[in-house]
Amino acid sequence: MTSPAGLGILVGIDGSPESHAAVRWAADEAVLRHRPVTLMHVVSPIIASWSIEAVLSDYQVWQEDHADNVIARTLDTLRTAVPGSPPDVRVERRHGGPVAELTAASADADLIVLGSRGLGPVGAAVLGSVSRALLHHAGCPVVLVREGVVRSTDRGLPVVLGIDGSPASEAATAFAFDEASRRGVDLVALHAWSDVAVFPFLGMDWHQFEEQGHEVLAERLAGWQERYPDVTIRRRVVCDKPARWLIDESNQSQLVVVGSRGRGGISGMLLGSVSTSVAESARAPVAVIRA
Repeated sequence: MTSPAGLGILVGIDGSPESHAAVRWAADEAVLRHRPVTLMHVVSPIIASWSIEAVLSDYQVWQEDHADNVIARTLDTLRTAVPGSPPDVRVERRHGGPVAELTAASADADLIVLGSRGLGPVGAAVLGSVSRALLHHAGCPVVLVREGVVRSTDRGLPVVLGIDGSPASEAATAFAFDEASRRGVDLVALHAWSDVAVFPFLGMDWHQFEEQGHEVLAERLAGWQERYPDVTIRRRVVCDKPARWLIDESNQSQLVVVGSRGRGGISGMLLGSVSTSVAESARAPVAVIRA
C-alpha cells in the first residue's frame, strides 16, 4: 500500500485542535507503516488589494512567526504521541493557497491526514473548506480526524468498511483490510442493499433480500479474506441508508473506511453523499478512498 519514497504520511497543519488530533493519528499510522511523517504548513499569500507597504511587511513577519510557532507546537504534539519510537519527521513550509499546495504534495504521499475543521472564517463548518476540497482533489487516500474522536481505549476496536461493490468501494476494501491487518483488529464490513430508508411492505420477504446481501458481501470479500487470513471479518447487511449505520458503527471503531463515490444516482459525483455524511458525523477518524 505504500511506496518506498515520497513524503510518507503527509499532515496539513494549522495549529487548530483538529490539526493536533490529525498529527497524533498520523504519528501512530507512520509507526505502523514504518514510514516518515511530513508536516506541511502553508503560509497563505497576502491579499493583493492591500496597499500599505508597512502593514504588509509587518503582516508577513507575523505570518512567519506564527508559522514557526505552529510548527514548534506541532512537533511537541507528535513527540508526545509516540514517545518511545517516534517516526522520522520532515517539516515543509510552503507559500501559496493551502488547497493547491496540499493537493500537489498529496501526489507524492502514501496518504494525507487533515483535521476535519481548521482555523479561519470557515473553521466552524462541519467540514472545513480545505479538508472538503482535498476529499475531491487529493492524489492519495484522505484521512479526516476530529478532535476527541481518537481515544486511548480504541486500540482493540475494529476497522469499519462500507462496501457496495463499486470501483471506489473496491479500493476502500483494499485499504481497510490493510489497516485491519496492521492494527491486528477485526474488520466490520457493512453492506446496505438500499441507499434509501426502506420500510417493510406487505408481502415483502426481508430474509430473501438479507440472504442476497450476504451473498454479495461474501463474493466481494472472498479474495481479500484469502489475501489477509489474519483478519477476522464481521459482516453486516442492512436495509437502510448506509451512512446512518456507518456513523452508528463508528462509535465502536477506531477507523471508518469509505469510497469517495459509489453506486446509484450519485455515482457521477466526485464525492458521494454517503462519504460526505460519514466524514461529517462519524465518531472515529474517517478514511475516504478514491477509485
